[in-house]
Amino acid sequence: MKRTLITIDEKACNGCGQCVTACHEGALQLVNGKAKLVSDSYCDGLGACLPTCPVDAIHLEEREAAAFDEKAVAKAQAAKAHPAPPAPAIPAATKLACGCPGTLAKSLHRAAPAGAPAPSTAPAAASELRQWPVQIQLVPVKAPYFDQAKLLIAADCTAYAYARIHDQFMKGRITLIGCPKLDDADYAEKLGAIFANNDIQSVTVLRMEVPCCGGLAHATQQALAASGKTIPWRVITVTTDGELVED
Repeated sequence: MKRTLITIDEKACNGCGQCVTACHEGALQLVNGKAKLVSDSYCDGLGACLPTCPVDAIHLEEREAAAFDEKAVAKAQAAKAHPAPPAPAIPAATKLACGCPGTLAKSLHRAAPAGAPAPSTAPAAASELRQWPVQIQLVPVKAPYFDQAKLLIAADCTAYAYARIHDQFMKGRITLIGCPKLDDADYAEKLGAIFANNDIQSVTVLRMEVPCCGGLAHATQQALAASGKTIPWRVITVTTDGELVED
């Protein structure tokens, strides 16, 4: 049947995620840093998402498509509102499913540098990384280091753009990194499970100024909402020149 649906200009889309939030039917998702229509039958064709797009990447078009399935939309929304029970706790000394030794979850205890530096040399900067692994896809849903943790969720490029990331952001926090453009993963689902299964005290999102990096903040916002918890959070943007801008 022919009916009106949205169409998305992928080249124009900046991955901000505002249209995903505006779509009450759940027809849109961020995939590889771009908004995607995940199912024709979820789109009612009314275009509530259009005015939220800051780059005019969404338009309406008439084409052959499946009929709008109100029952399927209601079922999907119900499943989202009542997610499956949290995954059981994963012991800190347990490897992840892939079996790679590099995924062994562990806390890192940093000792103070021994001895004083020579008068003519500056002291070496110490790493503030407090746990392993750090990649969002590899970190376990529950681990001892998440208890009472202040969480830093950082785009991986921020470590290269901002020189003081260790002492200014990682110090005293548990660090998770990822790239919403390159990782083929649903960060919202994984982060939501982490928030739901642990007593997280606060969340700081450190993203780059590039548009696709907005997916990291959007996934965090979705995860916080899905967890049912009220956790203080903030977003800080790193420019490509290494400056900081708090959202």
